[in-house]
Amino acid sequence: MNSSETITSSPEQTLVHGQQLARRLCPPALVYLHGELGTGKTTLVKGIVSGLGLAEAREVTSPAFVFVHVFGNGIKVYHVDLYRIQHRFEIETLGLDDLLAEQAIVIVEWAEKLAPSGLQPDWRIHLQTLSDTERRIRVEELKAHKRQR
Repeated sequence: MNSSETITSSPEQTLVHGQQLARRLCPPALVYLHGELGTGKTTLVKGIVSGLGLAEAREVTSPAFVFVHVFGNGIKVYHVDLYRIQHRFEIETLGLDDLLAEQAIVIVEWAEKLAPSGLQPDWRIHLQTLSDTERRIRVEELKAHKRQR
């Protein structure tokens, strides 16, 4: 396992950190995002998607009401938000298995709701609020859990 930790002091810095992280992500990859409401998970995803050149950061919004947004044509990023998921059967209707079968990067906010599924992420990112502006971002690359490519 390879891990790193960064402290950002603004949403813009969190966005830049996501853009830098994008350089390390290769499809297929399953990325779990953990953090309380308002810690900057969607801002980090904006950085990742824009860093991969798949959309402008302003075009990336939380998919909380539709559950999944897709970006890109060649390389695809699926941004999944499970915040509003209440029951296990709702997760099953999202078709995550189909997304994971593609050569894509699947980023899941509120990934703890997937715990019973047994899916093993390639990356785990924890965001924590330190103050009104500061966030701690811990990135773990879980080599031991790489899916078969």
